[in-house]
Amino acid sequence: MAIKLILTDIDGTILPYGKKVVSEACVEAFRAARAAGILVGPASGRFFSWIPGFFGGDAACCETALATNGSQVYLGGELVLEKDVQAEGIRRAMQVLAGIERSGVIFFEGAEPYLVQGDREDLRECFSSYAETCGDRADVPASGITKANVFICGGIDRTREVVALLNREVADLDFDVPQAGFSNAMPAGWNKGEAVKWLMEREGIAPDEAVVFGDAGNDLQMFAAVEHSVAVAGALPEAREAARWHIGAAEDDAVPAAIAALAAGEWPFTA
Repeated sequence: MAIKLILTDIDGTILPYGKKVVSEACVEAFRAARAAGILVGPASGRFFSWIPGFFGGDAACCETALATNGSQVYLGGELVLEKDVQAEGIRRAMQVLAGIERSGVIFFEGAEPYLVQGDREDLRECFSSYAETCGDRADVPASGITKANVFICGGIDRTREVVALLNREVADLDFDVPQAGFSNAMPAGWNKGEAVKWLMEREGIAPDEAVVFGDAGNDLQMFAAVEHSVAVAGALPEAREAARWHIGAAEDDAVPAAIAALAAGEWPFTA
């Protein structure tokens, strides 16, 4: 079976939580896949300009990439598709969240993050790096919002509950559950899965010629877009259930081992 496209989530999939850089084995696996003529890259909720840093600055590893949950698509290091987040949707989400304790909203203008609703200390609990770098804004701009997130202090069940409410009440945006305490706000009807479909159609790649790896709720649509979806050990239950194949943990470099096997023409999945 000839695999032509490999995409992988970053956090919790190739980058163990608490780590700042993927392993050398991961970088080498990406290089091997590229050498084999496979389009390979990350599919992340992260903003694109941050992604090379996770690969130790090796920009070639992310020449193909889905960033901001598919709202940005890169090929050959060039931006080929971009979708902005609608301001009215964010404002409606802010209205909904105004009645929910210890929640809030951040948005990005370009690559710059801003805290527009909620307490910075609550944001720190949910996503500490954003709390350190966010500026403060009183409102969202009318256009040019490249990324937005909701934070909700509490466990995964509370996150799922609030995200379900937002998806019922906010028509212009979709919200997911990548981890406890945090959600991505995406243009309605657009996500990693739609971006994968768009990329495959553009490049003439069939669903059985692509492999995707993930661990969380924001990977579900990506899993549904291809025939070979792979969940790592430790994935959220919904991701485990949605995946066709299952492998070891991010901490054990299970994804790099699978990518290296695919680059060598081997099939690494059995269950």
